[in-house]
Amino acid sequence: MRAVYPGSFDPMTLGHLDIVKRASKLFDEVIMAVVANPGKSALLPTEVRTQLIEECVKEIPGVKVGSFQGLTVDYAKLNDVTCLIRGLRAISDFEAELGMTQTNKQLYPELETIFLMTKAEYSFISSSTVKEIVRLGGDVSHFVPGPVNDYLKKHFIRGTTV
Repeated sequence: MRAVYPGSFDPMTLGHLDIVKRASKLFDEVIMAVVANPGKSALLPTEVRTQLIEECVKEIPGVKVGSFQGLTVDYAKLNDVTCLIRGLRAISDFEAELGMTQTNKQLYPELETIFLMTKAEYSFISSSTVKEIVRLGGDVSHFVPGPVNDYLKKHFIRGTTV
């Protein structure tokens, strides 16, 4: 059985890594699908996010990385996937995810959504918080995987791109 774990992953956090590691034990294949959303102001280009995720998950059996624009349900259909993985950190995440899940179900009735709770030690980490810390020149090494931290240290100094 295959699943897709979609997200902006801008940047990938230890919470994302936790979810994909655990999902990989439940499914034969998990596709981490980087959503290229032109409506959002991304810290990292889609190609960079995809490359960093590939580096972070290369040792996890059954995990592949892709990217797409548009609707997640269309990506799932295109890849013949009927299971969607979503990570939850708090009750507020569930409220937002519930609406998306119901919408996805209307658009693609065969698609099931599986929610995985992140481990408690990652429950406060969000990509938005990491981006803010990076833009202000702070240390995010406790919040992101090594390859992501290395990239951010190399390309961002005091919130400006080198």
